[in-house]
Amino acid sequence: MRNRSGRCDGFNRLVTQRVGALEESYLRRGRPLGEARLIFETRAEGAELRALRNRLGLDSGYLSRLLRSLEAQGLITVEGLVTVEGDSADRRRRRVRLTSEGRAELAAYDRLSDELAASMLARLSGHERERLLAAMAEVERLIRAAAIEIRVVSPNSAAARRCLAAYFRELAARFEGGFNPNEGDAAAEQEMTPPNGFFVLAWIDSRPVGCGGLRRVDKGVGEIKRMWTAPEARGQGVARRVLHELEALARDAGIETLRLDTNRVLVEAQAMYRREGYREIVRYNDNPYAHHWFERNLERPADPT
Repeated sequence: MRNRSGRCDGFNRLVTQRVGALEESYLRRGRPLGEARLIFETRAEGAELRALRNRLGLDSGYLSRLLRSLEAQGLITVEGLVTVEGDSADRRRRRVRLTSEGRAELAAYDRLSDELAASMLARLSGHERERLLAAMAEVERLIRAAAIEIRVVSPNSAAARRCLAAYFRELAARFEGGFNPNEGDAAAEQEMTPPNGFFVLAWIDSRPVGCGGLRRVDKGVGEIKRMWTAPEARGQGVARRVLHELEALARDAGIETLRLDTNRVLVEAQAMYRREGYREIVRYNDNPYAHHWFERNLERPADPT
């Protein structure tokens, strides 16, 4: 563990030093990284205050201090409460916008950031640059994957309903002949509540980006349903994490066998199920949208004693 920790510490020191993260004047613009990052995240189109706080992982007090400083510099404005259409839970939110001076600062940061990146790559060969960029992409992907949080929720919660609605819209667009949830298994979500079932959401930066459900169909048999990942979160291991969480919940509930079905156009889902140890079986239900059926026998985890 010390070896791994030492590598991380060395990596952190190298990166923070090389990008100037600890300098009082980040990229020589007269303000620290925290304020510069807030300008970056606000962008020219502006951003909701809540979204900024969630995306940056900042507490309200620190974010307020950053905003006050940028306001005093004439770089941003914080609008009062504005109506947000289609959000019954909270239809009034504050919004941050860059002033004309703020947009000029954003352009300067973009230019200087590009120059810094170019200086880092300038002394590397073409092959070394490709290796570095590939490694950076992999580090970003893995860090994002590590930040995924899985929570058990009610399938009737607002966040769950939004994910399910997006899931149904995607199926309607991809399936041959469309998709009508009432013709599939309309009662499935109601069975995904304890003790006979569960519904989980995957979260990244306080945003739900995936879902999946489990319901018991027999004494030792469960079924996986409603597996979906938001398009912007694909490739980060969301579906795999959701599936593993559902499998763990199934084991705890005494379920020994898991089944699921999928449509023939969902080839990426079929590939994932096969990678995760699911084998294709004969039809076990009358779902009109299913063309492939899978099953996996759950191994009991090793006894730690």
